[in-house]
Amino acid sequence: MTITLIIDGQKIEAEEGATILEVAREHGIEIPTLCYHEALQPYGACRLCVVELAGPRGPKLVSSCSYPAEDGAVIETNSPLVLETRKMIVELLLADCPDVKVVQELAHEFGIERPRFELEDNDCILCGLCVRACKEIVGVSAISLVNRGVDKKVKPPFEIASRDCIGCSTCVFVCPTGAIKLEDIGEPKLVHHWASDFEVVQCRICGDHYLNPEPITDYEKLFAEET
Repeated sequence: MTITLIIDGQKIEAEEGATILEVAREHGIEIPTLCYHEALQPYGACRLCVVELAGPRGPKLVSSCSYPAEDGAVIETNSPLVLETRKMIVELLLADCPDVKVVQELAHEFGIERPRFELEDNDCILCGLCVRACKEIVGVSAISLVNRGVDKKVKPPFEIASRDCIGCSTCVFVCPTGAIKLEDIGEPKLVHHWASDFEVVQCRICGDHYLNPEPITDYEKLFAEET
């Protein structure tokens, strides 16, 4: 079924079931995102994609990545309210992750030189892309978001390296800030943050080297130290 909506004064026809973000991008209307990926279910974590939706009680802000495009909807993607909201989000991100390149670029775009808030030293913006990719694409859920509020972070269950991790680097690939790295530390390789060591093995057919999908977990390290 085809619906009709208006985005930034432009009358647009779209298929029912699409999100506002999908419809906008299909028609060349750019909306910034950090936690969105085409291969994953919408999450609405970063709120950078907010747009202004007209309604009978006045306009309201909605996350375009997760809000469905509705027939007759009137949407503004760059209204003063939208821009001011995005600017505040970027300022908060810059205060939390001042050395992250993608955040610095957004800050420059919004004219933010230095945030008004106390600077932290983080590189994870808690977008949840790595967690969702591990669950939805890889299908193992080796990592998750733990704790709440200011203590929220990405960790494996019980904050101990999980045997479910196969060292596939999907989390590294989708991370927008470079917070997750697959680092070469010699014979094994280490997945940043989660202390999952993987032995490098050679393929008997092609001769190339790959990670052994059976990590040496913290449980095994602890057992080895005790014995």
